[in-house]
Amino acid sequence: MTSDISIIIPALNEEENIPFLAKNLSGGDFEVILVDGGSTDATAELARHHSFTVVTSQPGRGHQQNMGARQAHGKILLFLHADTRLPENFATSVLQTIASGKWVAGAFSLAIEEPTLAMRVITTFANLRSYLFQLPYGDQAIFISRDTFLKLKMFPELPIMEDYVFIKRAKKHGRITVLKDTVITSARRWRRLGVFKTTIINQLVILGFFLKISPEKLALLYRR
Repeated sequence: MTSDISIIIPALNEEENIPFLAKNLSGGDFEVILVDGGSTDATAELARHHSFTVVTSQPGRGHQQNMGARQAHGKILLFLHADTRLPENFATSVLQTIASGKWVAGAFSLAIEEPTLAMRVITTFANLRSYLFQLPYGDQAIFISRDTFLKLKMFPELPIMEDYVFIKRAKKHGRITVLKDTVITSARRWRRLGVFKTTIINQLVILGFFLKISPEKLALLYRR
């Protein structure tokens, strides 16, 4: 039943995305929880207008997602970035994947809203990483049963890389599947900084994490 799914959306100043989220998530009886990290725009008001459950939180994606999970009633948790759109019939795919018992968690393949050559190259490598290493990132809409999520002690409350650490932890308990259905995520970061600069910053953050540079410093690099 789609009512078994709780969709958890961490958000901060995402008012422009709320109408698109509402349209994307219409037609199902799943629970939608938006965890607002202190927005100064109309994010929370718009979310309530579209019948989302709104929870107020301190900022930080890991903390926000954990808070949403604590509020959720569904047996399955799906973590969705505010600028990402789910594929049609996603709920059926999620329910079937979890019900099969073959996977500890799952996510979707990635597409970027602007299908330029550069964006296609980026998504090709992202999907190869996901398939080959069972290592999807948060913008691929990670989903997992509530019971398993709690057993894994939820997301680490880091300022960055919380999705990577969580998936690595989950892999110790079973296999991660990446569905062929694609989510479409916004190209706004690539537009703002440029493809080359964005890619370099992303790779530096990953390298810095492996070199044990503090997550706080890496988050500062990423957000600047």
